[in-house]
Amino acid sequence: MNSPSDPKVFWHEHAVSREERERLHGHRGCVLWFTGLSACGKSTVANLVDHRLHALGCHSYVLDGDNIRHGLNASPAMLRERHGEDFAKRFGLGFSAQDREENIRRIGAVAKLFAEAGIIAITAFISPYRVDRDRVRASMQPGDFIEIYMNAPLEVCEARDPKGLYKKARAGEIKGFTGIDDPYEPPLRPELTLDAGSRSPEELADEVLGYLRERGILSR
Repeated sequence: MNSPSDPKVFWHEHAVSREERERLHGHRGCVLWFTGLSACGKSTVANLVDHRLHALGCHSYVLDGDNIRHGLNASPAMLRERHGEDFAKRFGLGFSAQDREENIRRIGAVAKLFAEAGIIAITAFISPYRVDRDRVRASMQPGDFIEIYMNAPLEVCEARDPKGLYKKARAGEIKGFTGIDDPYEPPLRPELTLDAGSRSPEELADEVLGYLRERGILSR
């Protein structure tokens, strides 16, 4: 099919089907979308899940919010030296509401490609706005998007504060910081809610693996 906005852009079907790729991998492709406040433990649990999946012989990969900001979703400052001012302004992403929307749109598109390749994509993003997460879900096949809410109270996340970001936000050094002067909208119906305020990362990773087995995504 061709794009409605550009008659020169066509969709090309793959010679290898998703089902064939999944049979090769021995498991279904999907997206594990970890969401929650900064310092709730998203990256820690996501990487634990990835490590355990790898040990089982599964094909998985973590798309971490900070890491993606070093490349695909780089800031204007990071792009300016190599690509110039105009390019940096147009394609670089900051942390405004609109930039955060584009940040999630891009990573959602990448995660969808991973899932369709039969890979378990694991994302660890604050992704604070419900509408942005719902748009990513709507872009995927039913069952591909597994929203995992890392539920930890603000006071717990603020007490952890490994990067000192909450302290800077409270001091006014960081503007638009989620949970302080910008909202976080928790999922209404996540596939999985993890008690990230009181349970250990290892326990939470066990819950995720158990869910994947219950859903039939893993058979090992």
